[in-house]
Amino acid sequence: MTEPSVLTASARPGVPAHVALVLDGNRRWAARRGLGVDEGHRYGIGKIPDVLQWCEEEGVAMVTQWILSVRNLQRSPQELAGLYQSFTSLCERLAAAQRWRVRVIGDLELLPAPVAEAFEDVQRRTEQVEGVQANLAVAYDGRREIVSAARSLAQKYRDRWPEEPAEDLSWWEGEFAAQLGTAGLADPDLVIRTSGEQRLSGYLTWQTAQSELYFCERLWPDFAREDLREALHSYASRQRRLGL
Repeated sequence: MTEPSVLTASARPGVPAHVALVLDGNRRWAARRGLGVDEGHRYGIGKIPDVLQWCEEEGVAMVTQWILSVRNLQRSPQELAGLYQSFTSLCERLAAAQRWRVRVIGDLELLPAPVAEAFEDVQRRTEQVEGVQANLAVAYDGRREIVSAARSLAQKYRDRWPEEPAEDLSWWEGEFAAQLGTAGLADPDLVIRTSGEQRLSGYLTWQTAQSELYFCERLWPDFAREDLREALHSYASRQRRLGL
């Protein structure tokens, strides 16, 4: 059996060990400036390494950023082409930096082969890097992830029932979590969503059961270090009882 993920320790007291972000508002940012959608995505994707650096300097041990949902794949071919170009540039930038250990969460099979290969390449080139764990949620959807995990678990025990008592739901939770794309990773302590939208939209549906939520009015390309600090300050001011 694989043990369920546990919270890791942050570098500083009161700082969340794992921060997850929903990067929302690239298109609105571009529209307000009379720019094309591609410019909004390019600027927004370019902000990702900056936020990783800020989180690192604030003592956050793990950062997960949702950069493309499964629903986003329904956008126009022209918009997706621009996004894919920005993703390829991002992967090369993160790989060249050798500063963060990158892990990709999502269904890369939904992406064009060259883009999927770029994400696989940055994982491979940074797997030995020590430092902040930088997770990228790409072609990701929480419900899809849960259904996929349930299917994998059913296949695993289709012909052999486990020896452990089936009534022990905590045991099953651990087994289920091991089938998720985040297997082995700590659940988020804090989820930040930009652009003023106050919903999770299927982001880490299983993993955010006990997460603190923070909604920032700033559009993602305008997200600044001070916005991150305000989110971390809000987190530090809360009492996390976790149902206890």
